[in-house]
Amino acid sequence: MNSYNYKRILTVQDISCVGQCSLTVALPILSACGVETAVIPSAVLSTHTAGFKGFTFRDLTSDMPAILEHWGREGIKFDGMYTGYLGSETQIDICIDIAEKTLKDGALLIVDPAMADNGVLYKGFDPAFVEAMKKLVAKADLVVPNLTEACFLTANEYREEYDEAYIRKVCGDLLALGAKKVVLTGVGFEKGFTGVFVADKAGEYYYKHEKLEGGCHGTGDVYASAFSGALMRGKTVEQAAAIAADYTVLCIKNTAGDKDHWYGVKFEPVLPELIDMLK
Repeated sequence: MNSYNYKRILTVQDISCVGQCSLTVALPILSACGVETAVIPSAVLSTHTAGFKGFTFRDLTSDMPAILEHWGREGIKFDGMYTGYLGSETQIDICIDIAEKTLKDGALLIVDPAMADNGVLYKGFDPAFVEAMKKLVAKADLVVPNLTEACFLTANEYREEYDEAYIRKVCGDLLALGAKKVVLTGVGFEKGFTGVFVADKAGEYYYKHEKLEGGCHGTGDVYASAFSGALMRGKTVEQAAAIAADYTVLCIKNTAGDKDHWYGVKFEPVLPELIDMLK
């Protein structure tokens, strides 16, 4: 007998066949959270693009409308939708169409505007892409950016040192775009710690956690996936934000010291801990 409300979520992002990011992270994490997970792959790459050379790439933009049309004929609907890395302005427009046509009443649209980090846009993205992403953010129930992405979306200056007033302004500007709630990751106000700043028009919440030295590829995808899964399992936004942060830290710790595993985090061995957090 089911002990919880079993829900179905759709995630739209690319498949990097090797590299522990995007759909190869989202699908197992969401499934481990006990959520039925449907996918639309936006592209297929042999590996992710950070550190690998000569990777293959196949754009699947032209397949996305046909998938949506088929789902419409079948009457397929979703309790939530989570978007990750999207490769073009056209894909962003398609995602808006997908959300409008497949989400049930009361369903959540969760947008991870994966396009930038460390003060710069990812290779291949430009201001026109940022403008297109603003349209998707405007539809979002929850937007889950890092600080770089939030600054590009709001035309705020990116800072590595800041105070709470600066973070509140960035979050307020994201809410002004139309997002109902902001979950801003990688926000630290004191040495040795970072955290997640959650804000909406009713108030704010900050979850502080340990800051680990060195970065790992794919941790943004791990966080957004665990956050989305926890929400679908009925956790509050604040609870989901904290659970996803704790799980991401566990993944990084589980990978630390393995120089051969530079391309992602070993998230699979600690999935049981994520499941326990959701109980």
